Amino acid sequence: MRFNTLLVSLLLVIPFTGVSAKKQAKLTPREYWCQQAYTMAQPVLENMSRGTLQQNMQLEVSPTWDGRNRKVAYMECFGRLMAGIAPWLALPDDDTAEGKQRRQLREWALASYKNAVDPSSPDYLLWRKEGQTLVDAAYLAESFIRGYERLWVPLDDTTKKRYIDEFTRLRRIDPPYTNWFLFSSTIESFLAKTGAPYDIFRVNTAIRKVEEWYVGDGWYADGPDFAFDYYSSYVFHPMYLETLQNMIDGKQHSRIDYKKYYDRELRRAQRFSVILERFISPEGTFPVFGRSSTYRVAALQPLALMAWKQTLPKELTCGQVREALTAVLHRMFDSQNNYNDGGFLTIGFCGSQPDLADWYTNNGSLYMASLAFMPLGLPEDAPFWTAPAEDWTQKKAWGGKPFPKDHLWKDNISTKDLY
Repeated sequence: MRFNTLLVSLLLVIPFTGVSAKKQAKLTPREYWCQQAYTMAQPVLENMSRGTLQQNMQLEVSPTWDGRNRKVAYMECFGRLMAGIAPWLALPDDDTAEGKQRRQLREWALASYKNAVDPSSPDYLLWRKEGQTLVDAAYLAESFIRGYERLWVPLDDTTKKRYIDEFTRLRRIDPPYTNWFLFSSTIESFLAKTGAPYDIFRVNTAIRKVEEWYVGDGWYADGPDFAFDYYSSYVFHPMYLETLQNMIDGKQHSRIDYKKYYDRELRRAQRFSVILERFISPEGTFPVFGRSSTYRVAALQPLALMAWKQTLPKELTCGQVREALTAVLHRMFDSQNNYNDGGFLTIGFCGSQPDLADWYTNNGSLYMASLAFMPLGLPEDAPFWTAPAEDWTQKKAWGGKPFPKDHLWKDNISTKDLY
């Protein structure tokens, strides 16, 4: 039985390793995206489902590591990976090659979720020590939000109770006066969605602070001071939208009108998606600036989220967004060595570039890159995958073709109108 399981695993992996750029060019965009998502996920989920992730993951930490417990890396790796591929794993089963791979990943994921909160498992995660746990517990909660019916509902009652207990215990952590407020609100609003007791103060305080930190034209400051980085992508837009949606789904009511806030934040996220699409060059690159650049294509998360939710702004078509994102994936993953010999991501932006690490970076952190794969949660017959290919904005501009002008965007609804 063990041999058969290993054989199936090898057969699933073979098509996704050592594929030349010439052969990759013959894949459809969806086939290529599935290849990349599977390559990223398989070593993590297969190991963790067996309780061997902490034993086998080849850990890499920043040259300026701050000395915290290195076991934070395993929750970072698992939580961030699942937040990105949850929409894909939530699709119905089918007997296609993709469907078989997806089903295998989901089976591994469900076993991994169980091990993550089982104190008797070698892969029980570091829940009760470092403050970093708050961050990556939020990405785990986000994975349940994005794949609720396929990833949360099937868990056994004991495992669900353990997650609720671990999430609740995280109230011991006082979040810094930054985007960390949204990690608390994501967890607490997820509890509200499930019908579990939750802390409404942590939810509404995050909402009020995020509103204070909005600086205009789709951008958020990370706390009182604006920093030109991608934290509007990594955290603000996705987790703010999901916090508000959870409160709506959970039928929660307070002084804040969650639906009106959600509608406005959606417009901001759409505007920011327009900006991100314009960042993508004709060659499939995008500018690197700010901290946490090793998160790679996570910088494009809001654009991927809008595509998956089928809420792209009117300025962007499915065909141009698909082609732009596919070009970025090819540019980043086809020719550079982004994985070590164990199949785990290496510290870097495009390849192994360890000096790019911040003091909190380990190679588990890098699985934020999976967040660009959310459109895989759309079925293959969705417009995102079937729309005719179109040039994206910069390709039109630098190719001498007509392209739309851009200008400052303002939302004319004031905060006082939302109460």
